[in-house]
Amino acid sequence: MADRLGNAVICKGLPLSLSFRSSPNSAMATPRIYLCNAHCPPPQQPSLLVFSGGTAFNGVVEELKKMTTRVAHVLPVSDDGGSTAEIVRVLGGPAVGDIRSRCLRLSDKSTSEALAVRRLLGRRLPLDSLQAKSEWYKIVEGDHILWKGVSKPYRETIRSFLVYFHNQVLMRSSEVFSFKNGSIGNFFFAGARLFFQSLDAAIFLFSRVSDIPTESLILPVVSTNDRLTLGCELWDGTIIRGQNKISHPTNESLEPVNKACSSFQSLTSGIKRVFYMSSEGTNLLHEVFPAVNSAVLEQLRKVDCIVYAMGSLFTSICPSLVLLGVGEIISSRYCLKVLLLNGSYDRETAGLCASDFVTAITDALNRTHGNPQNCLNNAPSAYINALLVPREGKIPVNLQSLAAQGIVHVVKVDSIDDVTVGSIFEPRSLIQALAELIHAYKHLNNSMEV
Repeated sequence: MADRLGNAVICKGLPLSLSFRSSPNSAMATPRIYLCNAHCPPPQQPSLLVFSGGTAFNGVVEELKKMTTRVAHVLPVSDDGGSTAEIVRVLGGPAVGDIRSRCLRLSDKSTSEALAVRRLLGRRLPLDSLQAKSEWYKIVEGDHILWKGVSKPYRETIRSFLVYFHNQVLMRSSEVFSFKNGSIGNFFFAGARLFFQSLDAAIFLFSRVSDIPTESLILPVVSTNDRLTLGCELWDGTIIRGQNKISHPTNESLEPVNKACSSFQSLTSGIKRVFYMSSEGTNLLHEVFPAVNSAVLEQLRKVDCIVYAMGSLFTSICPSLVLLGVGEIISSRYCLKVLLLNGSYDRETAGLCASDFVTAITDALNRTHGNPQNCLNNAPSAYINALLVPREGKIPVNLQSLAAQGIVHVVKVDSIDDVTVGSIFEPRSLIQALAELIHAYKHLNNSMEV
């Protein structure tokens, strides 16, 4: 900011780290810098776009809300495990499990009714089929204890869509629906999507029912009413169909997915790329190219920071990156672009180091191994300019290789040990480190503009 004489004006409270010098050959005087005490507007919350799945990043959502609620959460809709798979099998449509999971994490907890709604929509039915069906009937009939504390308007709104979902299941007389381990939130979401014939409308309804801040956006990376199937190609040429078979094979079970790395067999080869397949496809000839949600592109054009979250690299993050238009916009933006490195290996990333994660994200955004006509050729630094690493993480951080990729800003963050997945970011430390990066980057941009 400058006055009419061209003097820089720095608002009080912001760190002053800029040095202004005139060129020895310039007649221009050195600008004077002084403090503005009054009428400086309060700093606006930073805006973020986060590419993530429905599990790993959930653990830091509550802490992130303390820093900013101006966050666009971009989530895949290709999950085909657990109760989500049963809904897709019988009713079709996109998978909503990751979206429902993030919605619940963002939902209000400030009142007793908000907590009651959260408990209801977060409820999972028992693993025993008969017990699950019995509990479901109590919920859909309005007799379950979970309705306690939910006012009549909320009760009738939520119950209407649960009833609609139930009727849709009954209409599929050729299919027997299993309520085993079913998520009430998923059932509500599916009922709303079927009623409105719109995934976006279902997200809007769920957001309002669970009282999510209006500036917090939950965006499916593909806005569709169709089923999306994820596939991957390994370096040895093997093709695997289905997100769950790639990351967490469950033998078609509806039981909760076990995400511990030691719980499943390693892949025969590393993952070369992920792509979308037609509903009946089994090989590369059945690759399809869904259009990215236009709202995702709109947010990418204007946010202050782009975050690639920790989680399943190839089945949670990359499915949102391989779509046409995503790499083009990210590479054109001059903003902070941060990778949150996983703290431990999983089935998808065994043996990789930090620079390999960067390469995987770069290849996905460049669509390097897909149709040559759709490929980009941007350097890794066009997509990532900072790396946050859990302090006790097991994945090697090779600074020289990262520097060769153009990434020199690597920050270690405090971590905690999770008995299921190993080392993870300590939420408060992670969000603090992210906030400091955003603040520093804004100052860098301001200094360059001045």
